[in-house]
Amino acid sequence: MDAKTVFFLCVIVAASGAASPPVSLAGGIVFGLCFAHPYPAESKRIGRILLQGSVVALGFGMDLREVLRAGRSGLVYTALGVMVAMAIGFLLGRILQVGNRPAFLISAGTAICGGSAIAAVAPITKASDEEMSVSLGTVFILNSIALLIFPLIGWRLHLSQEQFGLWSAIAIHDTSSVVGAASRYGAAALMIATTVKLTRALWIVPLSLGTAAVKRSDSRVQWPWFIGLFCLAALLNTCLPQFSGVTQSLSHLGKLGLTATLFLIGSGISRATLKQVGWRPLLQGILLWIVVALSSLWIILARLIS
Repeated sequence: MDAKTVFFLCVIVAASGAASPPVSLAGGIVFGLCFAHPYPAESKRIGRILLQGSVVALGFGMDLREVLRAGRSGLVYTALGVMVAMAIGFLLGRILQVGNRPAFLISAGTAICGGSAIAAVAPITKASDEEMSVSLGTVFILNSIALLIFPLIGWRLHLSQEQFGLWSAIAIHDTSSVVGAASRYGAAALMIATTVKLTRALWIVPLSLGTAAVKRSDSRVQWPWFIGLFCLAALLNTCLPQFSGVTQSLSHLGKLGLTATLFLIGSGISRATLKQVGWRPLLQGILLWIVVALSSLWIILARLIS
């Protein structure tokens, strides 16, 4: 079979729910490494839209009161974690002699929400296509690893649903991988992880505005409107329990959409991407990710946040 046929078959399998999120992501990576992607640009664009729509749909399966409680629990650490991760990331970039723009983009992607943060601030910093590709490639590679190993670590350490949800929201880059890992761990972990992650994603706005001010750029800030729609969906689910059948169906569609999104993300990792990333930006991303993951896990286990 040619690449187009394999691609469409894999998308259908992922969207049907026949494959779990980790299997879907792994299948995407295998496809990207074995075939020349027939629709690289379209896949990225559709994947971004599908991710946002899936997150909104997942809101229909959540109770707004629990959403607000989970959001408050991670708010303080999120603010502190974003600033510390940015500072450490930039320092690592200097030590490893990574260019200023890629180092900043990788730090932003790790500190906030992966590819979404990179896509938001890259035009403001006037990053080149190559610098953006290197940063996105680094984050996507680490996302793939996180989605596969985080649930295993959580089970090994006997993390509670709340602990794992909070940890994954803080330590995994992209929203899609956070939701994928948490959905594998449990329903309660999924709710907490999604809420805290979206709270963290709101930092795209101040980071973009701050970067624009420093760079004196007039580039348009990309506002994460889908977060507001997620909260609206949770509000409708909470206030209209008589429509639970409809809202649960929409939530299920969101999970299927997320699984398809993970395949599209994985399919964007090719051999060319791996070569283009290079060892310095990848090492910066790995070291920063390890620092964020271990420090946040220690804080959660020490019950310094709850």
